[in-house]
Amino acid sequence: MALRDLIPWNNGSRDMQYSQQGNPFLALHREMNRLFDETFRAFDVDTFGPHPMGWPSVEVNETDKEVKVVAELPGLEEKDVQVELANGVLRISGEKKSETEDKERRFSERYYGRFERRIPMEDVDQEKVAAKFDKGVLTVTLPKPPAAQQKVKRIAINGK
Repeated sequence: MALRDLIPWNNGSRDMQYSQQGNPFLALHREMNRLFDETFRAFDVDTFGPHPMGWPSVEVNETDKEVKVVAELPGLEEKDVQVELANGVLRISGEKKSETEDKERRFSERYYGRFERRIPMEDVDQEKVAAKFDKGVLTVTLPKPPAAQQKVKRIAINGK
């Protein structure tokens, strides 16, 4: 036996051929990770995966006249996303579907599956809410009614 046969990363070794056929321990490891991810995703608890608990990431900006919510939804199209406003809660939901089947996938850190974000909203004009979807970015504009705009009072800060 040559010394290079003992090195697992040498070119042309039988270990390399074996890994191409499929390592049963690696397949078991991947399947266990997938099962844990799916189980804990139902409880909205982040596991060891790359996707954060609050996927998709959102940014909420508020001015005197409106509230703007921007959500990053890479890889999705407009038809994959639903936006609803009810009882003072903005709900962004949808599903990101995988392009390949699990048996074809060797490794993935991408997030797939259903998602939902709920953002409480106060004093918005439900009749004038608008949403725009462009290049994987959803922007929801929620104008405030004139009565809510008048409720804001700026208070001057005085020094000593």
